[in-house]
Amino acid sequence: MTLRRLGILWLAARLAACASLEEKVQDTEQLLAAAGFKINYAQTAEQQANVKGMTQYKLVAHPKGDKVMYVYADANICRCIYVGDADAYARFQKLAVEKEIADEQRQAAETNLDATMNWGMWGPGLWWP
Repeated sequence: MTLRRLGILWLAARLAACASLEEKVQDTEQLLAAAGFKINYAQTAEQQANVKGMTQYKLVAHPKGDKVMYVYADANICRCIYVGDADAYARFQKLAVEKEIADEQRQAAETNLDATMNWGMWGPGLWWP
């Protein structure tokens, strides 16, 4: 394989990794919003720097008085933070589990559908030259 082809494959793999990270972040942020987390956009340079200094793409617990607040920072895609209380966090956890179950059921249904495909009826010319 030539060096150029290897470079193209490497670039394609990097782009695919970025796309999957972005998709995962978007899924998480949709769940956070649905769970009642409040979104706060970093509008000033100081806020943007603050968001960049936070742990990225993970919910982090922060004590605030006698409560615990949960913060999710995204300095690259939305340039924002999501903030929620314990109730919002519990709703997020429930939604995340429900989404995981739904994704697994969808994947199983697709696998079962593929298993019912009668490959022989289409002949080898359809799939292989």
